Amino acid sequence: MRLLLDEMFSPALRDALTDKGITAVHVRDIGLAGAPDAEVFRAAQEARYALLTENLVDFLRIAADYAIRGDHHHGLVISLSTRFARRAAGVPALVRAIAAIGGDDMTDQIRYLQRIPGETPHRL
Repeated sequence: MRLLLDEMFSPALRDALTDKGITAVHVRDIGLAGAPDAEVFRAAQEARYALLTENLVDFLRIAADYAIRGDHHHGLVISLSTRFARRAAGVPALVRAIAAIGGDDMTDQIRYLQRIPGETPHRL
């Protein structure tokens, strides 16, 4: 799996994912911190990355726009802030949830990260 991490995530998550063998790039790594959502999504598609975000509303709309035009995207992974903390204590749970998705081909998929059963949620 190849992931582009949206700006709400720490680069520490990128590092932890990389340590687990998951290719991950942060928007800051490619000069897109603060960029409009459509630009971030487009960059993910051009580089063949699925996008990891908490921004459910905007990116679902953008992914729908792609589908309406008949275009394909390389995947959208949604991490709801009510399930995962962004701070350091939440990184291991995020990594486990991302690893549980498995597979390399996320074409046109929208996946919501799920907590691994038995884990205690962390507060923001």
